[in-house]
Formats: sequence, C-alpha cells, structure tokens
Amino acid sequence: MTSLLLASFTQAFIDLDTMLSLSINGHHNAFWDVFMPLFSSKMVWVLFYLSLVFLIARNFFWRVTLLWLVAVAILILVCDQLSSSVLRPMVCRLRPCDPENPISGMVHLVNDYRPVSYSCPSAHAANTWGLATLIACIFRRKWLTVAMFSWAALTCYSRLYLGAHYLGDVLFGMVIGCAGAVLIYCLVKRFFGVENPEQVRHQHLPAMALLLTVLAFLVISGIQAFSK
Repeated sequence: MTSLLLASFTQAFIDLDTMLSLSINGHHNAFWDVFMPLFSSKMVWVLFYLSLVFLIARNFFWRVTLLWLVAVAILILVCDQLSSSVLRPMVCRLRPCDPENPISGMVHLVNDYRPVSYSCPSAHAANTWGLATLIACIFRRKWLTVAMFSWAALTCYSRLYLGAHYLGDVLFGMVIGCAGAVLIYCLVKRFFGVENPEQVRHQHLPAMALLLTVLAFLVISGIQAFSK
C-alpha cells in the first residue's frame, strides 16, 4: 500500500513538473531566443565574476581574500561535480529536449540546442545559487544580495526557456547550491574565525557589472531579432 501511494505521488509530481516546465518553455519569441542563450552562457559573465573578485579583495586582507576565493572555487567544483557526475547518473532523467524523451516534440528549441547529458539536477542552478548564497552570507548587504539572486534566478529561467531542464531539476539544483554555500560559509567561520566586514566598499560594483552585461545582451538581442 505504501509503495503504491509513493508511486502515485511520484507520478503526480512528474506530471505537474512536466506541465509547468512545458508552460514556461512555451512562452517565447525571436527576441528572447537570442537573449536567453546569451544569459545561459558561462564565459560571458567574466566582467561580473571579476567584479566579485575585486569586491572580496577590496574588503579583506590578502590572506582572507585568498581564503574566500578558494572557498568559492571549492563550492563551485563541489556543486558542479555533485550535480553532473554523481547525482545525474543516479537519477538518469532525460532532458526535455532530448530526442529520446517522449515530450521532446512539444519543447521549443533555440538554434537546435540539445545538451547530451542527463537533466537532474541542474548544475547551472547549483552553481549560480551556491555563489549567490555565499556572497550574500559574506557581505550581508541588501542590494548586493538582490543582484546576486536575481542573476541566479534568471539563469535558472534561461535553462527552462531553452528546454534544457525541468522545473524540478532547477529546484533540486538550487537546494544543492544553497546548502553547499551555507556549509562552506559555516566551515570557514568555524575553523578560520573570519569576520564579516562592517563596512562594505564598492558593494554596488557587481550590480553595475551585471547591469552592463544584461544591457549588452538586450542590445544584441534587439538588433538580431529585428533584423530578421
């Protein structure tokens, strides 16, 4: 009886997850078909990442700066590998856009983008939410936190828009990232006694870098969409 209830609950969750994911993926146009692949890319955020490195360096002595940068690197490595190399082979969930997935014909594709790996959990979600959570914990500033989590949330949305993940994949990745960030933050505080900065210099720099990058995406998307 218990196994039947569990199976029924699992199937209901999968059906709801599929319905919501297809609904989100189904809202598209030529403009966002250019914007979302840009937002979902990793290397385009170099300016944003450099602004975070600069923020840490300007608010801590060099030893503490190095410690936090190592902590960030470990966090991203753990989140990425735990999602991609450990959990995905265990879950074995096909991506919505995978041709072998029965729902693939209902998925809106952008430039025939079809990642070949499994879907659950989302490494993009784990990495971005992990980084956003760790930065929020370190600096504890309202607008910096808003900027970080806005970036992480839009990255997750871009993965749904591109048909690369289900909503459940993204939520699972978010949990991994947030939990990993809190754990690493607590370990650094516990074993190294690092204090949070009382005054944060240049706290608006990451938000400015984020805004400039997004504005560039908007201009590129507008030019390409309306030139067709």
